[in-house]
This record gives sequence, C-alpha cells and structure tokens, in this order.
Amino acid sequence: FGSNADDPDVMVREVVKYAFYFLVVGAAIWASSWAEISCWMWTGERQSTKMRIKYLEAALNQDVRYFDTDVRTSDIIYAINADAVIVQDAISEKLGNLIHYMATFVSGFVVGFTAAWQLALVTLAVVPLIAIIGGTHAATLTKLSSKSQDAMSKASNIAEQALAQIRTVQSFVGESRVMQAYSSALSVAQRIGYRSGFAKGIGLGATYFTVFCCYALLLWYGGYLVRHHHTNGGLAIATMFAVMIGGLALGQSAPSMTAFAKARVAAAKMYQTIDHKPSIDRNSEGGIELDSVTGHVELKNVDFAYPSRPEVPVLRDLSLSVAAGKTLALVGSSGSGKSTVVSLIERFYDPSSGQILLDGHDLKNLKLRWLRQQIGLVSQEPALFATSIKENLLLGREDATQVEIEEAARVANAHSFIIKLPDGYDSQVGERGLQLSGGQKQRIAIARAMLKNPAILLLDEATSALDSESEKLVQEALDRFMIGRTTLVIAHRLSTIRKADVVAVLQQGSVSEIGTHDDLMAKGENGLYAKLIRMQEQAHEAALINARKSSARPSSARNSVSSPIITRNSSYGRSPYSRRLSDFSTSDFSLSFDPNHRMEKLAFRDQASSFWRLAKMNSPEWAYALVGSIGSMVCGSFSALFAYVLSAVLSIYYAQDPEYMSREIGKYCYLLIGVSSAALVFNTLQHLFWDVVGENLTKRVREKMLTSVLRNEIAWFDREENASARIAARLTLDAHNVRSAIGDRISVIVQNSALMLVACTAGFVLEWRLALVLIAVFPVVVAATVLQKMFMTGFSGDLEGAHAKATQIAGEAVANVRTVAAFNSEAKITQLFATNLQRPLRRCFWKGQIAGSGFGVA
Repeated sequence: FGSNADDPDVMVREVVKYAFYFLVVGAAIWASSWAEISCWMWTGERQSTKMRIKYLEAALNQDVRYFDTDVRTSDIIYAINADAVIVQDAISEKLGNLIHYMATFVSGFVVGFTAAWQLALVTLAVVPLIAIIGGTHAATLTKLSSKSQDAMSKASNIAEQALAQIRTVQSFVGESRVMQAYSSALSVAQRIGYRSGFAKGIGLGATYFTVFCCYALLLWYGGYLVRHHHTNGGLAIATMFAVMIGGLALGQSAPSMTAFAKARVAAAKMYQTIDHKPSIDRNSEGGIELDSVTGHVELKNVDFAYPSRPEVPVLRDLSLSVAAGKTLALVGSSGSGKSTVVSLIERFYDPSSGQILLDGHDLKNLKLRWLRQQIGLVSQEPALFATSIKENLLLGREDATQVEIEEAARVANAHSFIIKLPDGYDSQVGERGLQLSGGQKQRIAIARAMLKNPAILLLDEATSALDSESEKLVQEALDRFMIGRTTLVIAHRLSTIRKADVVAVLQQGSVSEIGTHDDLMAKGENGLYAKLIRMQEQAHEAALINARKSSARPSSARNSVSSPIITRNSSYGRSPYSRRLSDFSTSDFSLSFDPNHRMEKLAFRDQASSFWRLAKMNSPEWAYALVGSIGSMVCGSFSALFAYVLSAVLSIYYAQDPEYMSREIGKYCYLLIGVSSAALVFNTLQHLFWDVVGENLTKRVREKMLTSVLRNEIAWFDREENASARIAARLTLDAHNVRSAIGDRISVIVQNSALMLVACTAGFVLEWRLALVLIAVFPVVVAATVLQKMFMTGFSGDLEGAHAKATQIAGEAVANVRTVAAFNSEAKITQLFATNLQRPLRRCFWKGQIAGSGFGVA
C-alpha cells in the first residue's frame, strides 16, 4: 500500500496476489487446527485415563500401613477426580497451545530478522526480562496452587466422610457441625485464591508493561532506521508485526505455563503413590506355596502396634494356637486386640516381633496372594461394591461358573432372595450395598467367601449388627461354612461362643484365659470369662425389662443389647470415613440448619442453575465486580489503542519530513509507555477483584450445595446417581466450573466486549466502509466458534457421568481396601474401573474431530 500508492493497477495486482496467499494459508490453518485440536484432545484423554488406572492400581496394591499413615480415602478420590483432570487439561489443551504459541514466537522472530535484523535484535534483548517475569509468575502460582489443592483436599475429605456416613450424621443431627467444619476448610482455600488472583494480576501486568515498553522502543528505533534509510516503512512494520505477534504469543503462553505448573503439582502427588513400593507387596513373586493346607494357625510371642500409633502397643507377647479344622473364639473388651489378630493372620500388617505360622511356616515366607486365597473373611460390615450381585460374588473367585455361584448362594441362604429380585444375580446392589438389608448383604459376603473354598475362616463379629431373624439365617449359613475348616471367631453371642472348641479371653493384648466354654465357666467368680458372660446376661435381662416397660422401645431391642465389654464395633474393616464428627475442626462460622427440613429431590442434571441465579448469589460482591469490570474494560481497550498507534505510525513512516517523523513517533512512544503503566495497574485490578468474586461464589455454592444435599432423606442417597463419591465429585467440579464461569469467563467477556466496542467505534470513525466489510464476515467466525463450544459442552455431561461412575467404584474400593486385599480383588476392581473409563475415551475421539474442525473454520 505504501510503495504502490501512486500506481493503482500495480496495487490491485499485488493485492489480489497476496489475497490468494491468504486463502492458501487459511486452508493450511484449517487442516493444522483440526490436527492440533483432535490429536491433543485424544492424547490428553488417553494419558489421563492411563494415569487414573495406574494410580488406582498402585493405591490398591499398597499395604494397609500406607492408608493408616500416608494417605486418606478422600486424597485418592480427589486425585482421580480433580488432579487427573488438571493433568488432562494441561495435555489436551495447554500443551498444544504452548507449542502453537512458541512456534509463533520463533517464526515471528525469524521473519523479523529476515526483514530488519536491527529491529529484531533490539527486541531479542528484552526477551530475557520477559522470561524472568514469566518464570517468577509461574513459580509463584505453582506454590499457591499446591497450597490451594491441599486445602481443597481437606474440605473434600470432610464432605465425603459426612456423605458416606450420612445415616450417622442425620441420626445425631450433626449437619450443622459438618457445615461448620466444611466452611472452615473452604475459607483456607478461599484466602489462598485471593493471593493467587493478586499474583496473577501482578504477573500479567508486569508482562504487558514490559511488552508495551518494548513496542515503544521498537517504534522509536524503527523510525530511526527509516529516517536514515537502513530500511523502509513496509519492512519496518512487517518486522514489528512479526515481532509483535511473536511477543504476544510468548505472553499468551503464560496461562499454559501456569496450567503446566498446576499439572506438575497434581501429577507429582499421583506419582508419589504410583512409585511408592509397599513393604508388604502382594505382587511379589517371592515366597512359597504349600502343596496342601491343613489349616493349623499359630501365633508365637507376637508384639504389635499400629503404624499410626507406634507408641501404643496393641498385642503384648501374644501366643495362640488353632488346630486344623477346629474353632477358636476370641472374646474380650474393646481394644483388647481381637480384630488385630485377624489383620495379622490376613497379613495386612507384620508383627513387631514374634511369628505367625500356617502349618509351621512363617507367613512372611509364603507367597502373599496364595496365602490370602487360603483365607475366607466375613466381617461385621460386609463391603459390597456398586455393581451387580454376580460381580460382587466373583470377587471371591474370578473364574467361578454360574452354577458354582448359585451353589455358594444356596449354602449361604442367599439364593432364595436373589432370584426374587427383578434382575436376579444381575441386580445392582447400590453404593456400599445399600439396596440390600444387613442380613442380605452378610449372606452375599458369606457366599463370596465360600467361592474361595478357603482352608481358614475368619469371622469378625459377622452377626453382631443383625436383627434376630437375619442373624438366624446368617448363623445357619456360617455353621455349614465352618464344617471342616479352621475357624477363628470374634463373637459376643453366647450361642456362638459355646460352639467353639476353644475360647480365648484377651485383655490388653495378651491371653488372660483360654479353654473350653465349660472349663472357663467352672472358674466361677474368679474367672474373667465368667464375669463377662454374667454381665451379658444381666444386660440381656435389663433389656427385656425395659422393653416391657416402654412401648416406645422396639421389641427387637433385646436382640441388639449386649455387654459393653464383650460387644464392640469392629475396628477391622472400618471405613476410613468413620471418623467422629467431633474430631472435625470448627470455626466461628455458623449456618442456620433446620434438621426437620428434607428436600425430596435434588436433580443435579435437571436443575442447572441459571446465570442470573448465580449472579444474584454473587450480589454481595457487586463492588468487587464493578472494580474488576473497570479493570477488564480498560485492559480490553489496550489492544484497540495499540492497533490505532501502529496504523498511525505506519503512515508516519512514509512521511517525507524527518523532523515531523521524529516528533510524531516520539509522541506515540510516550503514549505506549503510559499505556504500559496503566496495564500494570488495571491487570492487577482485573484479576484480583474478579478472583475475589469467583472465590467467594465458589465457597458459597459449595456450602449451599452440601447444605441442600444433607437435608435429603436417606432414600435419596440410596439411588445410584446420588452416591457419595458422585456428590463429592460434583462438589469439587461443579463449583469449580461455576467459579470459572463467573470469575474467569465474565472477566474475559467484559474485556472482549470493551475491545469490540472501542475497536468498532474507532473503525467507523477512521474508515467506515472497511469496518462494514469486517463486521459482515465477523458473524461467520463467531458462529464457527460457538458451534465448537456447543459441541464441547454437549459431551461434557456424558463424560462427567461416566467419570463419576468410575470415581464411585474407586472410592468404594479404597474405602474397603482391606476387603479388596483379603479377596485378592485388586485386578478385578482395576479392570472394572478401566471399563467405566472406556466410554468417555471413545466419545472423546469423535468430540475431538468435530471440535478441531470447528476451531479450524473459526
């Protein structure tokens, strides 16, 4: 346009030639954009799927000590649900963006050095300063991101514990205390979010300050070169455009670097578990397999303390022996070490000293997977997973046939009720088996153990939590199951204890008395066992009297009341969720809570909150939003202002008067320096205040969401779609999405709207005809972009649902890691988890194809 201004024919011919070049470049961009988006999306989903599977596999392969001391169940769920998403986002989008922007940066400088190397060289001198600012910015955000994730993990832990134990929470009207603890944990993450917003604003503001000052230097030096005939205006502007685009690309890579910083933190946490080697390795090929097992179990001088409390001894010089095919009953007060014996025989732990022998062989010398295959475990709280009855039974033996499954169910008194269910053995049991009664769950657990055909049977208060009718059916099944097997029984029912060949009374981790029931009762008042039995009988009689006096007391109460000394809640197999609510830390924050109010239904999918409802919820932060919007609008106008400065300087470069050129260019350089100072201030205002808005809304949404969930009736939690792991995932992801929509997206919308307004106004003022042409093609670009976003959103719900199902499986497996280990079911659970991740993986492939095409058109 400059050199051919006096020859219109040549100008038109050149314009047509370069217009054709733009068409070719546009076609190439479409193809490369399709390849970039589709391939990176597919790669990110595949990598995150592999990482999720590897992580769960590694977590389930850890020994129980690891879960006692190093990790909580909520940490595992948070990693699978949130950390893996952060890594996936970094690979699917940010890695492609970084390569894209860095290629733009490099190619921009290549073009710059080719056109006017002096200008490019000056710009290159400023790049280290930009890199230092960007590096400091990324390091700061990485540190804050790590702290924020830790804080959110603690909040997620509180919510998930409460949801998993919702019956306990509602029974003790503990909703308010849960909300206080949850709000206190969220407040920590909220404050870290404020600091992150300030750091982000300062970092981006400093980057733009440096970039605009660099442009001012370039314009001034470009004018110097033109005045002294070292280059012409066209090459100078071409160099500046190339360097400008390359510099902006370097700045635009900053969010990608931030995402990588967050992804490194998230991945590091996951790889800590993946790379951790358990001290008791169930996959070890070391150890021997006995040709035959008679079932003689012996504990010799065993000392033991749990890793989480090494200073508190649980077993002290304990010696016990169970002859092959015989039954040993363990009784004693809570904390005497009964369930610890079960854990040591299953080799969840190794004793601090002493030996545990099977047929004369130390358990440490036996192959662990083989050992656990010889042991059947039935605990007080049977762990069933949110899949079908058949799949739960197959955890006992993967290769069991349908005939063998049904035979085991018949022996366990379970077949008759299973076939009455709508789908028979394919019926879903719900989260933690909540679709079934306690007795039904216990009989399925017995059938599962029967499928192993174990030589040794461990019964940890298998009937203590059942009513009399269910107990009778379960006890009949257990009596048949115990025939010919070495059995260790932890029991409080007198009828069960009497049937044992030997009864051992534990007290403070040692054997206080041992013998048959009759021998121990013969000791009379001098015997501890006799005292325990007498106390149980007195409690039973008192319960009968109270039942007759009070009609409000259920008639089945006498079946559930027993001695506080003999009866206990099994510490073995207890979910990590079952921490007392009184252990939660609380703050001065309080929420009014009506325990009598129960919402009938909270359909997450059907009751999506509208934008205006969210905006109303965010109304207390209107002042922050106003200041943040002012910052966004000013920052948005900078690009339009810079375009005007560049076009003005372009015309000045073709001026014939050197003094006029020098004077005018100096004026615009000072203008850019002023803009750079404003960019530092208003970027800080934009990101700080919008982050305050977003963080406050996120905290408020999470609190209201959990409050509403806790108000639902118990039946609501029994539905598959309302499993605790799914709700916890929604608390994490949905609130994060809301925060992105209100905090981040509105900030960008206000910024871009201001840019559009200023740019269109300037365009119509400067050259209205060209502005009309640009506005005419603008809807095509917008339509293509909207189509791409709509397609992405259309898949998000399905993908979240599929991921939620997988997360639920993982949560239940980790919460019941002892049961998973006892049945050697790690591979089965991992396979089930991987199967539920295949659906989002397949859909992501097609989503990437169309999203890539839409992005290319845009």
